[in-house]
Amino acid sequence: MRTFANLFGKSPFVPLQSHMRKVSECVDGLGELFQVFINEDHDSIGEIARKISKTEHEADLVKNDIRDHLPRGLFLPVDRGKLMEILSTQDEIADTAENIGVLCNLKKLPVPDSMKELFKEFCSKTTNCFQLSRGVIEELDELLESGFGGVEADKVRELVHAVAVKEHEVDICQRKLLKIVFESEDSLSHTQFYLWLRILAEIATISDLSENLADKVRTTLENK
Repeated sequence: MRTFANLFGKSPFVPLQSHMRKVSECVDGLGELFQVFINEDHDSIGEIARKISKTEHEADLVKNDIRDHLPRGLFLPVDRGKLMEILSTQDEIADTAENIGVLCNLKKLPVPDSMKELFKEFCSKTTNCFQLSRGVIEELDELLESGFGGVEADKVRELVHAVAVKEHEVDICQRKLLKIVFESEDSLSHTQFYLWLRILAEIATISDLSENLADKVRTTLENK
């Protein structure tokens, strides 16, 4: 595992971005998982879920390395606590991706035809929301170079707003899906009903955390 100690002198954001790229691999795995889940390809679900779990572990190693080497006594352009909050939220996204993989692989869960198109939309909007929040993190170096102001700051604010808009779209899809699940309660077993509720909640958590992540960057920006 590479050490990030020598990177902090250049920018405190480079290690965070490196961790975010590993987190993004977890969410990319969800994109694959959702496709085979909708197609009820249960063998592939298990394989992809294991791959996501392996990637989440790799993200944990990066996270731990960053925590071990983040300077305490040196000047940082951003409060150390804020950096740790951003890192922790990124970590929660990777953890949630792993949880989704585990839930989808617990049982051969049928996907009702009445849910398929809306579920695809829900999953797509969720991963899009995350990618927008990743875009915010990828802009941090440029934000630092601009002194947290000017055109670059405006660009980040626009991205943060776009994350919030997408998160709201995810919420709307989730409500519609929940309505279908509750309307189908009589045709689902107790286990299937409960599992659907858990899966939908965990997927929505990805967008919730993505919005939280973007908000943390916005708060850091406004406090400069």
